[in-house]
Amino acid sequence: MVKAKKQILIQDTEFKKAKNWEGSVCLDDDLLLSDQINKAPMPSEPRKMNFILIGLCTKGKISYRMDTEELVVHAGELLVVSERHVIDGYKCSDNMEGLCIMMSVNFFHEIIKSVHDVSSLFVFARMQPVMKLEADEIATFTEYFQFIKQKISDNHNHFRKDLIRTLMLAMFYDVGNVIYRVKNFDESLLRSEKVFTRFLKMVEENCKRERRVSWYAQQLNITPKYLSTAVKRISGRTAVEWIENYVTMELRVLLKNSTKSIKEITEELNFPNQSFLGKYFKEHVGMTPSAYRKS
Repeated sequence: MVKAKKQILIQDTEFKKAKNWEGSVCLDDDLLLSDQINKAPMPSEPRKMNFILIGLCTKGKISYRMDTEELVVHAGELLVVSERHVIDGYKCSDNMEGLCIMMSVNFFHEIIKSVHDVSSLFVFARMQPVMKLEADEIATFTEYFQFIKQKISDNHNHFRKDLIRTLMLAMFYDVGNVIYRVKNFDESLLRSEKVFTRFLKMVEENCKRERRVSWYAQQLNITPKYLSTAVKRISGRTAVEWIENYVTMELRVLLKNSTKSIKEITEELNFPNQSFLGKYFKEHVGMTPSAYRKS
C-alpha cells in the first residue's frame, strides 16, 4: 500500500524514456543523473512537473516556457525547477551540453526534511529558477555530479543509498549558497517567506475551488492585507496574480492533456459557466479555450 502512494519518478511517461539516455544512471525510482541534458525527453505539450530538476548548462543554450514565462538558460547557468510547474516550448541549441539531476519529490523532501534553511532557500528558486554560477561554483557542482553518479553505480556499497542522500544534502547546501548569494538573503524576510511558502502550497492544492485572497488569509490565520504584502514583498507578484497564474496553468494542462469537454472543465474548476471561463481564459492567454486546444 505504501509503495502505491509513493510519488514515483520514472512512472511518468516522459521519464520512462530517461532510463534509456546514453550515460544516465538511476537510483531506484527516486534519482536520475545524466550528462546528456540535450537528450532530455521534455514534453511536447504543456505538462505539470511531478519531480525536481536541477540542471547545469555547460555549452550552448536552452529555452522553454515555465508557467507561461519565457526563460533561457545559457552556458554557466544553473536551472532549478520544482514540482507542479507547467513546462512547455522546450528547445535547445544544436551545440547545447549540460548536466541534469532529476529526483522524486519524496526523495527531495526526505533529504531536506530536517534542514529548514535549505528548504527556505529553494523556495526562492520558484521566482528565479535560472542563476549564473561563478567558475568555482561550476567546478563544485560538476564534482558533486560526477561523484554522486559514481556512487549510484557502486552496487557493492552496503551504505550506497545513505551515502548518496548525504552527498545530495551537501550539494543542496552548496546550491543553497548560490541562491543565498544571488538573492542577497535578508533574515528579516524569513517571516514573509514562510507565509509565501504556505500560501503557494495552498494555492497549488485549492485553486480549482478557491480563488479568493480572503479565503487563503483565513486559512493562514492572517489578514488579507498582511498576506498580500508578504506575497508581494517576496515574489514581486500580488496574491491575486499567483492565484490567477495557477488557475490558468490548470486550464492549459486540462485543455492540452485531457479529453474533457469545456463544460466538464468549467465544472471542475468551479467557474459559474462556460462563457465566464472563456472570457477568463482569453484575458489571461489571449485566445479562446477551443482555439488553444486546437493550436
